[in-house]
Amino acid sequence: MSDATFADFDHPLQQAQGVNRVPEVTPGFWLIKLMAVTMGETAADFLAVNLGLGLGTTTILMTAVLIAAMIWQFRQKAYVPAYYWIAVVLISVVGTLITDNMTDALGIPLLTSTIGFTIALAATFAVWFALERTLSIHEVFTFRREAFYWLAILFTFALGTAVGDMIAETFSVGFAATGVLFGLIIASLALGYFALGLDGIWAFWLCYIFTRPLGASFGDFLAQPAEFGGLGLGTIVTSFAFLAVIAATVAAMTLRRRAPIAG
Repeated sequence: MSDATFADFDHPLQQAQGVNRVPEVTPGFWLIKLMAVTMGETAADFLAVNLGLGLGTTTILMTAVLIAAMIWQFRQKAYVPAYYWIAVVLISVVGTLITDNMTDALGIPLLTSTIGFTIALAATFAVWFALERTLSIHEVFTFRREAFYWLAILFTFALGTAVGDMIAETFSVGFAATGVLFGLIIASLALGYFALGLDGIWAFWLCYIFTRPLGASFGDFLAQPAEFGGLGLGTIVTSFAFLAVIAATVAAMTLRRRAPIAG
């Protein structure tokens, strides 16, 4: 019986290769990711509209909280579920707010935002690969790689928000239909990876991008009033329901990682 736990990083091989700072991709990973992006959409609306903070104040406040969370995340130098997923939830909210500011405050068309964030994300991947020769999420061992990782995630959230809003609202497809559309896209990517040999790195990042509009459309469908094509549950109920699911899943992950490993 081994007494090693999730905090035991003293193995010589681990010291040589480094400890991965981000989680492995599992069903639980995708569950929390989907909940986080759904909550990011509804929480941004809740803070800006329901609490009456306004778009500008909400953006400043949540950006400050995100910066604090990211400083704490980088200090861990290893994957710790609670810190990592707090950062994801906050970056989801801020990514949504960035796109909302560009659309509502600056009047930038969603198509322009979509193109701009696509270029920014592609440039991030290009520089990341040029410097590190990999985009793998299984080898995020250093500060620089983790910085590229989080920058890419920020752009995926902002891009996903722009794409989802453009299809649901500008193209008048509706929230539910937009969610179905992106669900089918993700299913096709999964089929490509498991059955057709699609590269795992690109399958991951494409799915990561498209889960954002999937979750956002689902969140809007639940929260928005019936006259806008939603179920009218409201942002308060929707946000806290998904927050509860995230918290429970992260707690389960934390307990599982702390459990002794049989050997």
